[in-house]
Amino acid sequence: MKGQDGTRRSGVRLWFHGAAQAVTGSCFAIETDAAHILVDCGLFQGSKTERELNYRPFPFEAAALDAVLLTHAHIDHSGLLPKLVKDGFGGPIFATPATIDLCSVMLPDAGNIQEMEVEQLNRRNARRGLPAVEPIYDADLAAAALTQFRPVPLGAWTPVAKGLRARYWNAGHLLGSASIEIEVGMPAGEPLRLLFSGDVGPSHKLLQSAPTAPRDLDYVVCEATYGDVDRQDATFERRLQILEAEVGSAAKAAGALLIPSFAVERTQELLVDLVQLMKSGRMPSAPIFVDSPLATRASAVFERHAGEIRNGEALREALRAPQVRFTESVEQSKAIARVRGFHIVIAGSGMCEAGRIRHHLREWLWRDGATILLVGFQAQGTLGRILLDGAARVRLMGEDIRVKARVRSVDLYSGHADGPELADWLAARGSVSGAVFLTHGEAHAIDGLRDRLLAAEPGRRIVVPELDSAFELGRESPRQIEGPARIAPDSAGRRDWHNELSNLILDIDEAVAQAADERARKQIIRRLRTALVQD
Repeated sequence: MKGQDGTRRSGVRLWFHGAAQAVTGSCFAIETDAAHILVDCGLFQGSKTERELNYRPFPFEAAALDAVLLTHAHIDHSGLLPKLVKDGFGGPIFATPATIDLCSVMLPDAGNIQEMEVEQLNRRNARRGLPAVEPIYDADLAAAALTQFRPVPLGAWTPVAKGLRARYWNAGHLLGSASIEIEVGMPAGEPLRLLFSGDVGPSHKLLQSAPTAPRDLDYVVCEATYGDVDRQDATFERRLQILEAEVGSAAKAAGALLIPSFAVERTQELLVDLVQLMKSGRMPSAPIFVDSPLATRASAVFERHAGEIRNGEALREALRAPQVRFTESVEQSKAIARVRGFHIVIAGSGMCEAGRIRHHLREWLWRDGATILLVGFQAQGTLGRILLDGAARVRLMGEDIRVKARVRSVDLYSGHADGPELADWLAARGSVSGAVFLTHGEAHAIDGLRDRLLAAEPGRRIVVPELDSAFELGRESPRQIEGPARIAPDSAGRRDWHNELSNLILDIDEAVAQAADERARKQIIRRLRTALVQD
């Protein structure tokens, strides 16, 4: 069989085409002499360098794939499935029923967002004399991809390709989320057993039960998003106390409390907690605007599945609470800007990279009466991370905006296990004869989890793959295969040139604005021009 690097190979090969030393773009490929499948096919987020990978060709032939196994519905795991279908993939996409229900609203929404953002970009490009671009896919392609989904139950073996079968386990991360166990038939002896963790949920998850998975595997591909974090005070009551304090402070400022939030599960958890705190009198009652059509549709999916999740009745009550107002149309969204006094706006996206939250940030970031509350992971290079890191000014929707709003963060709404929880989850897997691959994390998080695992078991084989790296899998240890990479290994999970350019433009504007007089301003400009000519 011809491998993805053009050479002829045999055996079992594992490729890391996303979420390698970075958090987004989850995509892993398994190749054998008889089959070729993917686990996840997610959208890259983060820096512009990473996001540009969404527009480039896949590093494999989509039409040659036999199947895709999807861990869960989050866009960084599912968001490139329509592109995969567009490029010729015609096989089944295996997922849990709840994941299929969520993808049925999330993927068309992603297509609509891409169409809208590309339309806006093309208007700007036309004014600049730049060529038009096309969206990665549109809502129609997303709908076409949904016809290829096939439901699989938790705990039952499902044949997925020749010589491969899979079993889904509850990952405790999101409605329908799963860790996926894969058995690869071998010419002699027992099958090779692999486990892909997907995203593993924490112990304090409001709507999900604890994750489960099998033992005694050959290889484990494990996420490490919060591998260097220890949430020692992560309890339901502690989370309520912190949220109560943050909302109370925001209410005293008498402006808007903006909560950039992922539309699926994070928004629903926030609604449960906010309504509970208001109902009990622990925080002032105020309007809660859920300004996200996707969150509205996702909430309906959650309500249909309320009997399958923890605290389902509390979720139903929160969704129907009088304080909660779902907005659908653009006009309704714009009307929120006219609201005065303390109010709460929950809008996507969670990392402030797209969606209606950007319009609300443009309206409120420069006001000292506003509060921005970040409640989830913020990848390097995203606007959310830039705000979290304390930027005094940001570029947003073509404008330079001074940040006067309070920027706060609550980490206890994360859907990811922390370092100790991940170590416990891996310890519960028992013996892993081959290796543990650490993925879905930035360098500091992966290093933290690796150090923790080696401290507990010094001889354990731990591999940290780079983007597009590949390994031949044997019974005891993997062997790395040389292959082409789409971007430099040190480009993933980091700020890139675009972030640096934005910072430079802001610094230049600030320096010119603060210059003493016209002569000083001209001197700054001359020095910059000289530097450009010299380079």
